[in-house]
Amino acid sequence: MPNIKISEYKEFILTIKQKIQSSQIKASIKVNIELLKLYWDIGEMIVNKQKESSWGDNIITNISRDLKVEFPNIKGFSKSNIKYMRQWYLFFSKSQQPVAQLENSIFQIPWGHNIAIITKIKDIDIAIFYINKTIENSYSRATLKAQIDNQLHLREGKAITNFTKKLPKIHSELAIETLKDPYKFDFLTLREKYNEVELEDALMENMTKFLLELGQGFSFVGRQYKLDVGGEKFKIDLLFYHIKLYCYVVVELKVVDFKPEFAGKLNFYISAVDGELRGERDNPTIGILICKSKNDTIVEYSLKDINKPMGVSEYQLTQILPKEFKSSLPSIEDIEEELGSN
Repeated sequence: MPNIKISEYKEFILTIKQKIQSSQIKASIKVNIELLKLYWDIGEMIVNKQKESSWGDNIITNISRDLKVEFPNIKGFSKSNIKYMRQWYLFFSKSQQPVAQLENSIFQIPWGHNIAIITKIKDIDIAIFYINKTIENSYSRATLKAQIDNQLHLREGKAITNFTKKLPKIHSELAIETLKDPYKFDFLTLREKYNEVELEDALMENMTKFLLELGQGFSFVGRQYKLDVGGEKFKIDLLFYHIKLYCYVVVELKVVDFKPEFAGKLNFYISAVDGELRGERDNPTIGILICKSKNDTIVEYSLKDINKPMGVSEYQLTQILPKEFKSSLPSIEDIEEELGSN
């Protein structure tokens, strides 16, 4: 260990050793929090010691080796993991929040989640956003990574809505956060010229991923949900109930650009659900129109005088099959040929 006093280094390792032993005593009570506090302390100690003694990053190799010798039955002291401890501390120590407040965020999620955040995100405020989302929604590490990759922080609450005018403030704020723009249906594979039925079919086949993209709280009620209004039958594309908003959510899908008349039709469906399904304890039904693309100005004018609360968003696909790929739905010619052969 060039340029490092052996006695100083041994004393430093002894200090970390005592910290680990102290943590072990408490570990049976609060495993995750105590482990993360330990990792935070080790990261802080290494950063401060490097500043004081001008130790280079190569010292981490020695620290890892010696801690594994001292604690052979404890995992987590690999060279890479100790580097993450140091990186984690450096990242969040720049935050304006004191450690006591950080305990309500970074110490509440697993270590692997923290690593995913500090390796994928550079901005502390964005990191805190994903930590809070992980706590709120109990994201797995894979789900957290997917949400980061799909830039949830840029999409949540971005849909154009009339919620502030049509809903009470507390209800409208939560409803606005519930919607995204755009919705990313990158888990679907469709041919280039697909229709609404094919889009619905694909979403139904991937309901778990679809619900994840919609967000926490959506409970599926039905597809092509039938309503009897004035003796006539109407069908809603997708009907959900939101267990946090305590209301029905009507979702209409359009595989074309937004048109003003779509808002009028959705307004009718919301009114019908309010009249036919909504219970005394339910909040007002809201609607989400998810279309292939939209002109924001046209959407804003279309929603301006609409009576019912609704929002308009786009969706995005990434897996599109070639033009020549045949639809899963039979053509008229196919049906006629089948009938003719029977």
